[in-house]
Amino acid sequence: QVQLVESGGGLVQTGGSLKLSCAASGRTFSIYTMGWFRQAPGKEREFVAAFSWSGRSTLYADSIKGRFTISGDNAKTTLYLQMNSLKPEDTAVYYCAADRDILGDSRGLSTAYHYWGQGTQVTVSS
Repeated sequence: QVQLVESGGGLVQTGGSLKLSCAASGRTFSIYTMGWFRQAPGKEREFVAAFSWSGRSTLYADSIKGRFTISGDNAKTTLYLQMNSLKPEDTAVYYCAADRDILGDSRGLSTAYHYWGQGTQVTVSS
């Protein structure tokens, strides 16, 4: 089993920045791909960004490309999401997800991930 705990959410003004963290514990040796998803009230959960430790490759949703940066530590225990130039439409609960190696654009599918955190609220005021 793998446990994921997100932190770093909060309230920020438009144009501000936040850095989310996702701490992984348990059988982390089995994890090769992690991602961030978000869900706004009344909307479906959507992909934000993914990170693969093999080659440290990344994948981003078009809506956040150029504003958000995903990264992971060398120990494969913490995933980060640096969010800059935040907009009100970025307001959502942000979830961390993890699984074995997920290939290519499949990293953008929530159904590809087995492990999920409880989420952290990000609110961007206008």
